[in-house]
Amino acid sequence: MKIRLGYTCISETLNTTFQTYTYTKYKEEQNNKKLEDIIFSNLFQLKELLIYNNKNNIHFFRISSNIIPLATKQEVKIDYNKPYQKQYKELAKEIKQNNMRVDFHPNEYCVLNSTKEEVRKQSIEILKYHANLLTYLKVENPLLVLHIGSKEFGKQKSLTRFTNTFHTLPKNIQKMIAIENDDKSFNIEDCLQLSKRIKVPIILDYHHHQCNPSKIPLEKLLSQILATWNKTPKMHFSSPKNKTKKDFRAHNDYIDREEFLKFLNILKKEKQDIDIMIEAKKKDEALFRLIRQLKYKTKIKFIDETTFMI
Repeated sequence: MKIRLGYTCISETLNTTFQTYTYTKYKEEQNNKKLEDIIFSNLFQLKELLIYNNKNNIHFFRISSNIIPLATKQEVKIDYNKPYQKQYKELAKEIKQNNMRVDFHPNEYCVLNSTKEEVRKQSIEILKYHANLLTYLKVENPLLVLHIGSKEFGKQKSLTRFTNTFHTLPKNIQKMIAIENDDKSFNIEDCLQLSKRIKVPIILDYHHHQCNPSKIPLEKLLSQILATWNKTPKMHFSSPKNKTKKDFRAHNDYIDREEFLKFLNILKKEKQDIDIMIEAKKKDEALFRLIRQLKYKTKIKFIDETTFMI
């Protein structure tokens, strides 16, 4: 089986910086030219990241949600499509060139099962923004990764709220969504239950599973998780900041090689290709450090810089 590794959002090597523009600052300045300049700069930074990824055979990447500041603010009238067609075309070319798999993971403000109508409405706007960008970038098999969200009034009512809001989404966005287990509220069994209702794939986050385990052992659930996918399954891997209760949920700068190898041993029984997103604070540096360790300490056969067989 083939494993591809990826990383998220920014490169430590390139010292990537995406500029922001807060709504408070925008209200003070009302400076659309400044906002446009920031967007141009951010799209240039993203292009540099994609070029870097291609040159290093990184086939799997999460794009930062912060590319277009204030895109979901109804009060800010901004066209983030037509003025940037040249930039989107160049980005799409870089993505296609090396068959790079890219996706988005909207932030914690995107809560489809919130009990507050205004939060649900804003969450839908957030999804529309991300879906638009995936369309502009001509991404094949576009993916939006979501946590289930709030468990107010209990898990079952929360799952029902998610289901109800999901069915109000445009069909094209419904087809983009995948759900991920979280570290506190909804474990992988909850995701399986929701997936059966709304027919979306499940992303297993191994660290979250360690924080918030299911009653059934992961090995017995893995085939069901993989069966939710009609393309190469995606998973997340990170290591805890340290083993104390206080810091266990936080991500480490790097990846614990031995824990990663344990994870691979679980996966290889399924004999299915899998893409694993490395979620570490040191981003691409953590990715390549793990790869160097695997090459030194194991007999894993690497196909290229970030792809190997087990």
